[in-house]
Amino acid sequence: MDWLTAPEWWWGRLILERGMAAVYLVAFVCAARQFRGLIGRHGMLPVPEYLAHRRFRDTPSLFHLHYSDGFYAALAWTGAGISAAMVAGLADTVPTWGAMLLWLVLWVMYQSIVNVGQIWYSFGWESLTLEAGLLVVFVGNDGVAPPVLVMWLTRWLLFRVEFGAGLIKLRGDRCWRDLTCLFYHHETQPMPGPLSWFFHRLPRPFHRVEVAGNHFAQLIVPFGLFAPQPVASVAGAIIAVTQLWLVLSGNFAWLNWLTIVLAASVIDTATVSATLGIAAPAYAPATQPLWYSVVVIAFTTLVLVLSWRPAKNLISRRQRMNSTFDPLHMVNTYGAFGSINRTRDEVVLEGASGPSDETVWKEYEFKGKPGDVRRWPRQWSPYHLRLDWLMWFASISPSYALPWLIPLCHGLLTNEPSIVRLLRTNPFPEAPPAYVRATLYRYRFSTAHELVSQRAWWQRDRIGEYLAPLSVDEARRLSGAPRRNLRSG
Repeated sequence: MDWLTAPEWWWGRLILERGMAAVYLVAFVCAARQFRGLIGRHGMLPVPEYLAHRRFRDTPSLFHLHYSDGFYAALAWTGAGISAAMVAGLADTVPTWGAMLLWLVLWVMYQSIVNVGQIWYSFGWESLTLEAGLLVVFVGNDGVAPPVLVMWLTRWLLFRVEFGAGLIKLRGDRCWRDLTCLFYHHETQPMPGPLSWFFHRLPRPFHRVEVAGNHFAQLIVPFGLFAPQPVASVAGAIIAVTQLWLVLSGNFAWLNWLTIVLAASVIDTATVSATLGIAAPAYAPATQPLWYSVVVIAFTTLVLVLSWRPAKNLISRRQRMNSTFDPLHMVNTYGAFGSINRTRDEVVLEGASGPSDETVWKEYEFKGKPGDVRRWPRQWSPYHLRLDWLMWFASISPSYALPWLIPLCHGLLTNEPSIVRLLRTNPFPEAPPAYVRATLYRYRFSTAHELVSQRAWWQRDRIGEYLAPLSVDEARRLSGAPRRNLRSG
């Protein structure tokens, strides 16, 4: 079955395997370091309470069999350890079936985490990680020739990621069509990075060029992925470069990095050899065992059947973004930022010893989201600060905060270690505050003059109360009940 082999894609498979392992490593480390405050037994949305009302077939997860914080931590750190070994080349030191089993173990473990992660794991890159991770199960290792069918499925995935994102924009906010969205986006994106201020201050004509370039990269270039080489390699390279631009301009977890991995896997070995002087090793196999070819054909058939609904979604006028059509996240639909905020509002949490007008309220600082106007935004991606991202959604609409904001406040009112560790600072290290409240502020990037004279990256104005002062008893009573004292938005 020579038509099933693609020796010329040795380089693409190598990039796909090692890159996917690196993404898994970051994802498992994020899970291990943050889960206790988010979904642990003393977290804001505990896993046991969630699973008590869920069936295995709706949320497939190993945690249906058993959950404890220790078991979760062991699973996450084990996943990180296996991922690190795969980055180092473990998959190429074992038989092909052994490599496939290792990749499948990683996929099942991360699937188990995502399916109990609730709103904290509702981001598109979780489904993208699982879909790409499943593809890697079937790409083989150095013991077999790269499978042409799976490598084409990788291009199909990349096409849906890019083209879906482009269509969401074209069908969404008018500013994408009149090329003005980047007048605002660098300032109002979920979590700006250290260069976001500088991107925002670029001349407006340049921002129009950015938007036009984005449309070209997402609506035209993806079709080149299915063209013969070297056109496909050029298309992959263009996508990778545009994703690196997004890495520089903001913090989007590992979404851009995983997209870069997918794009780089399209570049064939001949192109890499011609440009970088890297050739496939002489021992690279050009054949596949029969059992492996049969498994690849069966898997490809399954993906093509499951692709019907995502493909239909692409051409639908009611296109859904970042959605999965099955609980295993096998074939999904992607796309985000169909609309762009023109202003940036931030929810600031504060604690105090009393609720009177004379009380001094002390702010809690988050690790990534804007707070102190003099703090330069940090580069966090590919690491993902889940609480910081949800705080951005909460400022847009309180409905995003309904499940977890009161439990967050309760954690601050009791100095719950797992929750406090999610923040950058705790202004009450010795004893918890008597009251916690949330205030809504309007933030904007400072002008160049304000940055130099005040050393402030942001300027902010108080809008009003977002959450009325809460005591620990009130927070305990309100947990799990409708949050009527959240500011309507």
